[in-house]
Amino acid sequence: MTDHDVVVATLPTNDDDDGRLDQSVAEELVQRARAEGVDLVGPGGLLGDLTKQILETGLEVEMDEHLGYTKHDSAGRDGGNSRNGTRSKTVITEVGPVDVDVPRDRDSSFEPATVKKRQRRLHGVDSMVISLTAKGLTTGEVQAHLAETYGTDVSRETISKITDRVLDELADWQNRPLDRVYPVVFIDAIVVKIRDGQVANRPVYTAIGVTVDGKRDVLGLWIGTGGEGAKYWLQVLTEIKNRGVDDVCIVVCDGLKGLPESIEATWPRAVVQTCVLHLIRNTFRLASRRDWDAMAKDLRPVYTAINEADAKTLLDEFHDKWGDRYPAIRNLWSNAWSEFVPFLDYSPEIRRVIYSTNAIESLNARFRRATRARGHFPNEQAAMKCLYMVVRSLDPTGSGQERWMNRWKPALNAFAITFEGRLF
Repeated sequence: MTDHDVVVATLPTNDDDDGRLDQSVAEELVQRARAEGVDLVGPGGLLGDLTKQILETGLEVEMDEHLGYTKHDSAGRDGGNSRNGTRSKTVITEVGPVDVDVPRDRDSSFEPATVKKRQRRLHGVDSMVISLTAKGLTTGEVQAHLAETYGTDVSRETISKITDRVLDELADWQNRPLDRVYPVVFIDAIVVKIRDGQVANRPVYTAIGVTVDGKRDVLGLWIGTGGEGAKYWLQVLTEIKNRGVDDVCIVVCDGLKGLPESIEATWPRAVVQTCVLHLIRNTFRLASRRDWDAMAKDLRPVYTAINEADAKTLLDEFHDKWGDRYPAIRNLWSNAWSEFVPFLDYSPEIRRVIYSTNAIESLNARFRRATRARGHFPNEQAAMKCLYMVVRSLDPTGSGQERWMNRWKPALNAFAITFEGRLF
């Protein structure tokens, strides 16, 4: 048995352009369900009966077009191809299993599109399975959810086959051409557990670019070996460059040793910017919680200073107050200073964009939620499939590649002035 996608016939809609179901139709369905004492969805549900009628109507219309005449028309008595009854099949839909009577013709040449031959699931069910998997549900949990909510029995093997369909899409996505220039690229890595002989922690390298149009684009995912390293980052950045990225204005990253050199080797004109929010968080991590509020008040003037000289003076005052109690904080800021100070050269509009790696941390949080329930993956491909479905689910349209940055136009103007001649 093979499975196919299908475009499902839609319910009657009003005349508005938004394509929403007519309110009167929806109210009539609810009233009818209450009057008959039936559920809207699930086995025997009202929407199941309605879906059956819509699918069968669509199939009959296709048969009319295939034969060239309508049902019971006298043209069917000329000895040519004609209807030959129906064949019943059960189709899994978003409202539960539905028994559909599929019309047949004598020549067996009818190839319906509404419900294709050997098709057992509608496209919406596949999309639902992928969406549930992207939210962190295992195949067993997806199976239980479909059975409990829709009364639909879908095997774990079938669920795995559905999610395997994204693998070809993943390969195309991972190798697609990228923009010539990105104003900002955020890079970071998380760790997942993969069984390769034995279970081991493997870094997953992620890069998000902010396009000239102000969209956040996940540039790709790469699974490395061992711990996160600048050497592997060089391979990742080189691959991004080979896919068409000639220039990046600012690369925002953590303080991994050797990473600035890898970035400079790939894009010599790129400015390496340490994530300011990471630096602040690490500062608090070295201090007692009871001092956080006071330290935050004293530290804020440092990263909001007008220039490097003022920031240095304010940081010295901060160390005078807190340095004896927390000497490690002095070393932390001293080591990160050269990657922190570029932040002070920019206007408030650019600072808001590069202040933190929240864009990539949000994605990493989704990754962790999707991988937590699984414990570990049997192989690298399974891990990549899971993570890509998370990326895919970010966009309601399913592409999962682009999301808008907030208040982008003022920032774009600031980037165009600061990096004159590089964006356009």
